[in-house]
Amino acid sequence: MKLKTYVLSTLCFLALLSSCKKDDDNSIDLIPERDRTEQQVADFDSLQKYLTTHYYNRGNFLGSDDHSISEIVITELPKDDSGNYLDMPDPDYNQMLSEAVDIDNPKTTTYQEIEYQYYILELNEGGGENPNFSDNVRMNYFGTLLNGTSFDGTVTPIEFDLMTLIPGWREVIPEFKTAEGFVENGDGTVTFTNYGLGVMFLPSGLGYYGEPKGSIPAYSNLIFTFELYQSEVMDHDGDGIPSYMEDLNGNKNLYDDDTDGDGVPNFLDPDDDGDRVLTINEMTRQTYTVDTNIGEEEPVLAEHEFLRSRTETNGVITIKTLKYVDSDNNGVFDHLQDDVKIDYSVDE
Repeated sequence: MKLKTYVLSTLCFLALLSSCKKDDDNSIDLIPERDRTEQQVADFDSLQKYLTTHYYNRGNFLGSDDHSISEIVITELPKDDSGNYLDMPDPDYNQMLSEAVDIDNPKTTTYQEIEYQYYILELNEGGGENPNFSDNVRMNYFGTLLNGTSFDGTVTPIEFDLMTLIPGWREVIPEFKTAEGFVENGDGTVTFTNYGLGVMFLPSGLGYYGEPKGSIPAYSNLIFTFELYQSEVMDHDGDGIPSYMEDLNGNKNLYDDDTDGDGVPNFLDPDDDGDRVLTINEMTRQTYTVDTNIGEEEPVLAEHEFLRSRTETNGVITIKTLKYVDSDNNGVFDHLQDDVKIDYSVDE
């Protein structure tokens, strides 16, 4: 799958380039790197033109939550003999994409110091929970170019680590919710109910940008339809802190948060500050036992306290948490400063 191999294939591509000899007769013709700001302007113009010349079958999605991406039909407006666009057919059933996504109010995000604009068509929000931008998700999807060329997709649900995907997915998927529930069928399949369903319209800067990917040319805007079923909070380095919480500067790019400057970002580093005390041991641990059989309620977690695990047996819930510590009250947590080396695990 092109999405899942985005990071790995990029590294492999760079390795291939470095191994090519300068005098190799079979040299690779590289596409010149474009200015990201200028490319975003061109991409946004292309997206808006697409949205004002295409419509979708809105009437198909009224009155029910559970639809498939295979039901989403996007069609270009008809043209006359001179190539001029005509009116959209059956406006009671169809809707222009420009209206459906509110073309005058695009979504915005900053990536690589460039402000990007993109659009989302929400067909169903979903009844579960919103994933975090660094979570593992289970979903179906289908990808096309603006010219209608399909380049990737799934038939059965597949799991993705959002951190391995193109940046646009980390922006869009958390806007939707997972399924409200599911039913296990007798044939081994699973039927999900009230799941997130939508379409994302991404500029190349939130996709593969200048890197060609199979049938995707460089600097291509991308369209993805998707069904979001389930998500799982990821702790990539096992340090007890959910990966999304290790985004210290809040830019949804975990790779630029490296407290100890060792070249390993915090979400992949079990010792964030490099003081040789593991991050998980520089936080205090709490265990709560809640017996719902006698009416006990789950505790309200304190500030900077977060769930580590939750189990339930016969109505008795066991909750284990971790809590950040700022032992010297300087505004920096212990696990992020190398001159504080308190190991709280020795008190267990």
